[in-house]
Amino acid sequence: MKTTNYRLQTEIEHLTPTSQKDWFKNYVREILESDKPYHVKADYIGLSFQEIQNKIDYLSSDIKELQQLKKTLTEAKTIAQEATASVLTEYGIDRIDGTAISSLTITPSKIRTKDKLVITDPHALMALGYTKVTVDEDAVKSAMSTLEGMDEIDKFVEVSITTEEVPARIKINSKRGSANNEATELLEAA
Repeated sequence: MKTTNYRLQTEIEHLTPTSQKDWFKNYVREILESDKPYHVKADYIGLSFQEIQNKIDYLSSDIKELQQLKKTLTEAKTIAQEATASVLTEYGIDRIDGTAISSLTITPSKIRTKDKLVITDPHALMALGYTKVTVDEDAVKSAMSTLEGMDEIDKFVEVSITTEEVPARIKINSKRGSANNEATELLEAA
């Protein structure tokens, strides 16, 4: 298990949209201009980004596990509350006072009603005007790819083009089949 972070990794973790990116760029320039071999520089930069991605993946996994645990505990708590209320009712107890808590009380059982709409004759309702009609945008896009379709619908549609600049990003390509991507000597190189 890795116990220390690369300096570059730490600098990446502290970047924010409002932080000074120039300082970070200068640090990357220092790495590239150092007298270390090119492959050590590439590994240092790449492994720093991979460690960030590992943290993201780890957190995503933990979040899923915690959501499942929350659901399981909520269901278990509800089952236990119902079972405890049943046992207390068997003994004729509707309230018990405590010292650390104020008291335990039994809430009365309730019947919840929920309306469910079942349409038995949809055609009759549509004839009365209860309909919803929308344009099939996928069909329009498909028709616009043919000359005949374009001639037919051209006067009913406008096509606008929006552009968005996506800044260049670094991509980390892992070695295939590599069992150990950590290079501990890179910690000393930085």
